[in-house]
Amino acid sequence: MHDKYGISPGTLLSNEKLSSFFEILTVSTDENDKVYVSTVRSRNYPVTGFQWHPEKNAFEWGSAKIPHTEDAIRTTQYVANFLISEARKSLNRPDAQELRDNLIYNYRPTYGGKAGKGYDEVYIFE
Repeated sequence: MHDKYGISPGTLLSNEKLSSFFEILTVSTDENDKVYVSTVRSRNYPVTGFQWHPEKNAFEWGSAKIPHTEDAIRTTQYVANFLISEARKSLNRPDAQELRDNLIYNYRPTYGGKAGKGYDEVYIFE
């Protein structure tokens, strides 16, 4: 699998606890044509899991393996819209000061693209 933490559809489906909790939405193949579960959704809860990085199509330019086609960018936008839609269903709301204190804009990203692995930018929290 593309990364060592992937799970095959058969393994997920043969596990009663996982298969009763999650519905498989997408599968992908790795560079060795091994199929793994790439997106799941809870059958009863607002939980979605990704074994891929929907944000990379629009924001990561350090690897030729990351697609930047119009469809790839639309996929990124679709996933972002979906996650925002799900988050808006929550009744949890921080007060204004707590929100300001925790905005990502309070932190400085670190460029890591020169290393050629991982992400172009990362946030390091101390």
